[in-house]
Amino acid sequence: MEPHGGRCRFGRTFRSALRLPSARRYGGLVAVETGDLETLTRVTGRVRQNIERVIEGKPDVVGTALVVLLAEGHLLIEDVPGVGKTMLAKALARSIEGSVKRIQFTPDLLPSDVTGVSVFNPDTRTFEFHPGVVFANVVVGDEINRASPKTQSALLECMEERQVTVDGNTVELESPFLVIATQNPIEMEGTYALPEAQRDRFMCRVSMGYPPLAAELAMLDSHTRRNPLDDLEPVTDAAELRKLVHIVGSVHVSDAVARYAVALTTATRTSPDLVLGASPRATLHLVRAAKAHAALQGRSFVLPDDVLDLAPLVLTHRLIPNVEASLSGRTPASILSGIVSRVPVPASSTSHG
Repeated sequence: MEPHGGRCRFGRTFRSALRLPSARRYGGLVAVETGDLETLTRVTGRVRQNIERVIEGKPDVVGTALVVLLAEGHLLIEDVPGVGKTMLAKALARSIEGSVKRIQFTPDLLPSDVTGVSVFNPDTRTFEFHPGVVFANVVVGDEINRASPKTQSALLECMEERQVTVDGNTVELESPFLVIATQNPIEMEGTYALPEAQRDRFMCRVSMGYPPLAAELAMLDSHTRRNPLDDLEPVTDAAELRKLVHIVGSVHVSDAVARYAVALTTATRTSPDLVLGASPRATLHLVRAAKAHAALQGRSFVLPDDVLDLAPLVLTHRLIPNVEASLSGRTPASILSGIVSRVPVPASSTSHG
């Protein structure tokens, strides 16, 4: 993601059009201490450097992963095989000194394998709960679309409410809790499309893409001698992450920026090209991600740039084009681009928080 002062994804520059300093227009009451932002920048910098020891030439993707981590969201990594989807998920997980578990999604995976199961103990004549793989700080779900819809649905409660209900008993999941799932959009045999409710629970979807030439050459040197994941050590822990999440939660969002985020998602619901637009959960995810993005930039307030930069990552995977749009070759990304270009940016007279 580009710095807030540069050009955004859709080619518009906000900062150059501002007549008043951004801090006055969008800052409002500053609730975040400068030292807190410095701490956040320092810790996330260590995490970023750790991941980039394994994933080279993909700063935007790594930046999005950090945004999702700080915004308490979940990340869907979708791309063709062999571009580093699972490697990114593992590198992020190993950078955090917390519990990490991995699920290899397969057609025969059961919901109880994910959430856990109650087993009868004949000695005590009681049922004992055996936790599933979701009881971890970071859960890596590899090829999530290979599991049946019934098994995929086992993640719905975990991802949204951060708890698991088995046999009428509810167990809270430890914070932080992050699901990083991968899927291959090309190979369709033996796969199941993610239900709308499942996609809507992922804060962002990213595509790795092929690495630049220089990064691929460097990978040949570093990855052929040994697995670089073996050398990764944790650079932060769960307790410190909880503090960073609290800092992000204190980042200020002005009324104008909040209305702008709502206007973007509302416009997708009325688009004639879409049969399904962005949900209210998507609006919440967009604002939370924008707060994390602003904090990573060292700001205690959110700019429209933050919302605009993150809109494609947060909204595109939730949109479903209608038949006419699909037949004419219009993709969710292109439809969203048109929608964003028509939604007005907060004007100076209404921008004050």
